[in-house]
Amino acid sequence: MRRPAAAAVVVAGALALASCGGSDSGPAELSVGSAYMPQPVSDMAAGFLTITNDGGSADRLTSVSSDVAGQVTVHETVDGAMQEVEALDIPAHGSLVLESGGNHLMFEQLKRKPKQGQKVSVELRFAESDPVTVEIPVKPATYTPKTGH
Repeated sequence: MRRPAAAAVVVAGALALASCGGSDSGPAELSVGSAYMPQPVSDMAAGFLTITNDGGSADRLTSVSSDVAGQVTVHETVDGAMQEVEALDIPAHGSLVLESGGNHLMFEQLKRKPKQGQKVSVELRFAESDPVTVEIPVKPATYTPKTGH
């Protein structure tokens, strides 16, 4: 009878260790805000937004698509130089800010030029979380947000 009791203690210990993730663990909890697109003046456009992660696990923005563009790419800006990247990190309990002069979305091969006052539908895809669809309002070409970005 000692073997089943010992096995039960081992199983109980393993279960206790498996649940020791702490209060900071758990899935990413993503929300999107401060989204806008300056009205495009060419066959390309930029998009800006903030992805906030209130969850205990980091995630990554891996791809973006929109019916208004043939392709939407994710760019980072380092030392004033823009370059396409495969993904951008969204830290646990943090934010990924896409802003003018910094990391941003590039809408390439526009199928139509959205006008000020319209909205552009965009699907954001992540490494771990489900996709999120965002309606991005089109602002004047010279728009600069007062707060946030």
